[in-house]
Amino acid sequence: MAPGVLIIEDESRLAKNIQTFLNKSGFDAYKAETGFDGLGEFERCKPVVVLLDLNLPDVGGLEVLKRLRGVDPRVKVIMMTGAGSTEAAVAAMKAGAWDWLTKPLALKELKLLLERAAGQERLEGTLSYYQSKEAEKSGLDKMLGESPVMRTLKQKIRQIVEAEAALKSGPPPSVLITGPTGTGKELAARAIHFEGGRRAAPFIEINCAAIPANLLEAELFGYEKGAFTDARQRKLGLVEAANGGTLFLDEIGEIDAAVQSKLLKLLEDRVVRRLGGLRDATMDVRIVAATNRDLEALVREGGFRSDLYFRLTILQLDMPRLCERGADIGLLAEYFLALHCSRYGKEPMRLNTAAKDALLRYPWPGNVRELRNAIEQTVLLSRDQVIGPGQIPLRPNICKPTPSRAPAAGPESFELPDGGLDLEALERRLMLQALEKSGGNVTKAAKLLGLSRDTLRYRMDKFDLKTAS
Repeated sequence: MAPGVLIIEDESRLAKNIQTFLNKSGFDAYKAETGFDGLGEFERCKPVVVLLDLNLPDVGGLEVLKRLRGVDPRVKVIMMTGAGSTEAAVAAMKAGAWDWLTKPLALKELKLLLERAAGQERLEGTLSYYQSKEAEKSGLDKMLGESPVMRTLKQKIRQIVEAEAALKSGPPPSVLITGPTGTGKELAARAIHFEGGRRAAPFIEINCAAIPANLLEAELFGYEKGAFTDARQRKLGLVEAANGGTLFLDEIGEIDAAVQSKLLKLLEDRVVRRLGGLRDATMDVRIVAATNRDLEALVREGGFRSDLYFRLTILQLDMPRLCERGADIGLLAEYFLALHCSRYGKEPMRLNTAAKDALLRYPWPGNVRELRNAIEQTVLLSRDQVIGPGQIPLRPNICKPTPSRAPAAGPESFELPDGGLDLEALERRLMLQALEKSGGNVTKAAKLLGLSRDTLRYRMDKFDLKTAS
């Protein structure tokens, strides 16, 4: 099916010439000579691209542009302007025009531009399909687990979504997700996006550690033709691609100083400028970042900007280690077992009691990702329907003791008094000591106790402990 193009131009001969040329070039071209006629024709023919004259006899081109985008936000509108109308063209771009051309038109250039616009429209339609598929596998219901730390985490995400829904103006605040590798930071980022009002808009993710530092800036912010040696055409950056939606920056602690500076400007002013560009473009994008590094330590060492850190941590989520989630380990193991049996076309399998006990005793240094991979290997190699502990590939020899499982003062250094002890009183006293040593800083106190921040918060609430930080 040929892409449709609507020409809204009051110069009859020019409009007719463009229409004839486009029809011969493989487009379905329609024309209108006034703004109001163009709006009516747009409703009738539903084009993917509109060629719109800036100066029309009845209503201004900018007003027509706004109305067109009000009917279909995805339509590509290319403004046609006379010589000396650069300021008006810039205003049109800010109002949502896809591009502009200066009269007299070069028809070959026009054809290339229309082909690119129609191609992007097809791509966006495909992305829209995949966006709906992504939504199906994202959300709070996909974050399995009912342990106290997971209930706390999911409640925080609900609060973030509710705050976004109540927002009166501007993009929602940024979110920083922290936690060790394999704890599900990406899943939490997806839940924030797909549970909120931006679920129908793009969710764009990038692993900052996977792209060389000299290329990351161009990937994020895009570039103009000729900005550097290999910039043969203009490239849209991921920030612009995420406009209206969410940009997820995984491994944010790996970005260099130059990208940090531009990211800070985006967060402060909500504008972006492509490499080699001359003007800023306003962006409505939510930033969600994730890291397994200690950003506070990086700030102290000078490896991360303090102003960017504080911009990113308006809201913060701390992902718990798998070993802190108790019965969730068994729940996740059963889920992955059923998932991989289905994937590989095997009969349903189940874990025996000894296997479940082994999973609970294992410290899981690789967290949920390690559990998922271990269960997948089990399904691939096992011929039995009942799985025992010997069939699960656990690797205790490479495990480093995790703070929550092996505190510095191990159980061998403590003897139970003959008269017993009050465990809750001891727990409360240890938390008070940790808070005192950390000066009331909950994050530092949690590290002293070998707990996640959320776990300590949960236990403080349990014992009604208050702190100023």
